[in-house]
Amino acid sequence: MRIKVGIVGVSGYGGGEALRLCATHPAFELVYVGGEGSVGQRLVERYPGLGKIGALTIEKWEPANLPKLDVLFASLPTGQSKEALARVPASVKVVDIGGDHRYVEGWAYGLADVWPDEIKGASRVANPGCFPAATLAALAPLLAEKLIEPHNIIIDAKTGVSGAGRGGGETTMGYGEVNEDLSPYGLLKHVHMPEITKTIDRISGAKSEGLVFTPHLVPMTRGILATIYAKGKVTTERCMEIARAFYAERPFVRVTDKPPHTKWATGSNLVFVSYACDPARNLVIAMGACDNLGKGAAGQAVQNANIITGHAETLGLEGATLWP
Repeated sequence: MRIKVGIVGVSGYGGGEALRLCATHPAFELVYVGGEGSVGQRLVERYPGLGKIGALTIEKWEPANLPKLDVLFASLPTGQSKEALARVPASVKVVDIGGDHRYVEGWAYGLADVWPDEIKGASRVANPGCFPAATLAALAPLLAEKLIEPHNIIIDAKTGVSGAGRGGGETTMGYGEVNEDLSPYGLLKHVHMPEITKTIDRISGAKSEGLVFTPHLVPMTRGILATIYAKGKVTTERCMEIARAFYAERPFVRVTDKPPHTKWATGSNLVFVSYACDPARNLVIAMGACDNLGKGAAGQAVQNANIITGHAETLGLEGATLWP
């Protein structure tokens, strides 16, 4: 039976990536697209390369007027989905790609490669943020095995400009301003900091009070690389062994001997992790790389939707990465 799905926020980068994945998904039938500024336009006007679903018209986002849906993907800016999604009928499963429901009661935290069993049977799933997707994938095996100190972690992360959203902002005002430029942002108060902290605490069973997280904007379209510094006397080989065992049954995590590249994950739901350690210096370097619109947003959202609808989590997500 076909799963009837809808996407709200379809004109944004996250919603557009969800659209791309749903358009070719073997079990999903896209029947509804919603938005605000693009209301009344046909999808093909926003995405000229679409096939027959391009005839769908973008409707004004109003939960009371939804058609019969099985799953709704919500890709709205943080702060804009909490009230509206509370009015979506309970019969509709919701995957919130935005940030309003992470670690909110009644919503499963959709870190699909770490806690897939907790997502099964859920009707409300909060997708992790893009930086947490890369960061937590690298840290989870080490924290679970207590190989590093959870209270002494420094995260240095780089993201492509699509991470700021299609609406942009002062950090993404135009090619001339971001090209050949590198800048930190969201210092000390980035919106993803709370979920990273809570997840580290949960996996490790301890407090991550000393956590430092600094994101940077780099002049590439998509991709995230998180380089994480922690304290621990473990060897590189042991970290690799633990990570490979931890993710042995997880289809989208690649543990690699070489430091990961963002381009390895472009257009995919993959996340690459690797490690470099110096026990004599009590130093562990963990690395995670993914596509911020794939594993960091719509890819993981579709993975979560597969899980809550009883499908194989890989369905519609096994295509090769884009190269170059």
